[in-house]
Amino acid sequence: MNGGVEVNGEPESSDSMKTFGAFVQGLREHAGLSREEFGARVHMSKHSVASIELGRRLADQSFVDAAEGVLGNTGALRKAFGRVARQPGFAVWFRKWAALEQEAVSLATYECRLVPGLLQCEPYVRVVFGNRIPPLSDEQVEAQSVARTERQYVLHERPDTSFSFVMDEHVVRRRLGGAEVTRMQLDHMLACAQLRNVEVQIMPMESEVHAGLGGPLALLETADGRRLAYSEGQQTGQLIADPKEAAILHRRYATLRAQALSPWDSVSLLERIRGEL
Repeated sequence: MNGGVEVNGEPESSDSMKTFGAFVQGLREHAGLSREEFGARVHMSKHSVASIELGRRLADQSFVDAAEGVLGNTGALRKAFGRVARQPGFAVWFRKWAALEQEAVSLATYECRLVPGLLQCEPYVRVVFGNRIPPLSDEQVEAQSVARTERQYVLHERPDTSFSFVMDEHVVRRRLGGAEVTRMQLDHMLACAQLRNVEVQIMPMESEVHAGLGGPLALLETADGRRLAYSEGQQTGQLIADPKEAAILHRRYATLRAQALSPWDSVSLLERIRGEL
């Protein structure tokens, strides 16, 4: 998916998340703990702790509760987190989905409009936000672009989480931003496809069947076996937690993967499209 956001495609998270992260870092350092030591006590890797402290990752309530216990139970973190959670850019459904993503053992995305947000290179991201109607200011484009590209650290910070992406062929053939941006975007996707925990698949234009005609969707599965889904429209997003409804969307995605080119054939197609530019 390309958002999970209430305003203009990305959460207005940069300032508030970085401020909260800096607060966490200050308390941790005051307690004399390294990121690795602190992470062990809150059941996180040092990389995940760094992501929160640098404002790249939205903390959830379980992190706040665990961190409070490690850092003295002063209540300061809970109060600071409450301020972040009330930021107007964080829609309720986005906060829930973002928290669930942190528990996920697998994440899957189908897109028919744009390259999925987690696979977008920076020039492509800027073109996407530069095409918004009504237009964004230069400052908004910059802030949104930074927020989106910083989210992509999850692909590298969560090597034990499986990421699956399926997109329609016309998405990767569309020369959004021109040939040079398209070349960079294809190179970026090909690099991401080399990661062991990432699979990229293309639904070919000549396919006579298509299980994804209902539109884009994102899916996840948690360590305790919960399967959820998220659907995004022009100005809205919906978290689908009902087991029966989520199961239908998971079945659709499984069918879509079977209909799409294999990851290996998809990489070959992307390389051919890249060679044509």
